[in-house]
Amino acid sequence: MLMSIAAIVLGLAVLVWSADRFVDGASATARYAGMPPLLIGMVIVGFGTSAPEIVVSVISAMEGNPGLALGNGYGSNIANIGLILGVTALISPIAVHSQVLRKELPILLFITLLSLALLWNGMITRTDATILLVVFVLLMGWSIKQGMKGGADSMGSEEAQELDDNPMSLKKAIIWLIVGLLLLVVSSRILVWGAVDIAQAFGVSDLVIGLTVVAIGTSLPELASSIAAIRKNQHDLAIGNVIGSNLFNTLAVVGLAGVISPMEVASEVFSRDFVVMIGLTLSLFVLGYGFKGRPARINRIDGGLLLIIYISYTGWVAQGALVGV
Repeated sequence: MLMSIAAIVLGLAVLVWSADRFVDGASATARYAGMPPLLIGMVIVGFGTSAPEIVVSVISAMEGNPGLALGNGYGSNIANIGLILGVTALISPIAVHSQVLRKELPILLFITLLSLALLWNGMITRTDATILLVVFVLLMGWSIKQGMKGGADSMGSEEAQELDDNPMSLKKAIIWLIVGLLLLVVSSRILVWGAVDIAQAFGVSDLVIGLTVVAIGTSLPELASSIAAIRKNQHDLAIGNVIGSNLFNTLAVVGLAGVISPMEVASEVFSRDFVVMIGLTLSLFVLGYGFKGRPARINRIDGGLLLIIYISYTGWVAQGALVGV
């Protein structure tokens, strides 16, 4: 048991550190390749902050633990909005200025509802997973088109400022890119082994471990990025990290896991997890999009409510796990 706990702690620590190095290396390398800052912010950073979820879920599915992969994907989505945006907004209210993000918010809501429709029969088949991956490819095509337009957007300006504030040589960028990716894979394998062993020892499902411990751990890069961004007054980067990560999680994380290992979807995923995930996604859309009479911002009260919802949800999951035991 001690070995399993140590594996989770070590795996999460290395995972968070390597994800940060991977994002920095990938962003700097992309800039040397001539990629526009907006495109780096939409695609490179979005992929990089979701890399922990992607690697953990792929390894989980390959090793026969698809429930852990599913819990990781959806649990991270819930943590991104409830925990990360909640904590970040309590530190400083988040204002949304980027027109690109205002376009992504309804897309995120639509994709969340699409995933619910595909899972409604209680299964993630390879066909369902393939549909998610096809939509992901189409979304990436749209993102690249938006990023290559080169028009003025606050998110692009903030990403350019972030890159200017942290200059890196091409050699160092490539080294961090490779080292970060390798350590992501190694730490993910350690984390998955420890999480599965703990789940078996306590008699709880892989899904519960994925929704809680693993989801929080793999969301830590987004938390660090969002807090750092909001302290630099880069509001759009703070919320852009979350929107991009949730899009990647819903489509790529779950899609890749489903292609590798089709899985049954437990009934509580619909009655509990999807209800919370859709509710939080809808809340993010309302708060971040902005309507008549209401600015597009997440204030401290909103952040406190998001955090309360996340804490209550985590307690709900824990209570269900204890009852099952």
